[in-house]
Amino acid sequence: MTEDAKGDVRGLVEELAKVLTEKPDQVKVEEFEEEGDIVLELTVAEEDMGRVIGKGGRTAKSLRSILAAVSEKQDRHYELEILE
Repeated sequence: MTEDAKGDVRGLVEELAKVLTEKPDQVKVEEFEEEGDIVLELTVAEEDMGRVIGKGGRTAKSLRSILAAVSEKQDRHYELEILE
C-alpha cells in the first residue's frame, strides 16, 4: 500500500469530523504508529466534543466502525482516540 493511500484514512477521519462540527477549522487529526497499529488522535474545539462523541457515544462508535472496515480492507489496524 502506498503512503498516499494510508494518508487517505487520516483525511477521511478529518473530513468526517469537519462535517460533524461547528468549528471545522479547529479539527486536527494526528497519525502515528504504536506497536504495529495506526493510531489517529482526533482533536476538536471544546464546544464540538459532544457532536463528535454523540449521545451515548454513538457517533464515536460509528467513526470507529468505519475505521474497523478500513482496517479489514487494508489489513492494518486503525485506532481512533478522541482527545479532550
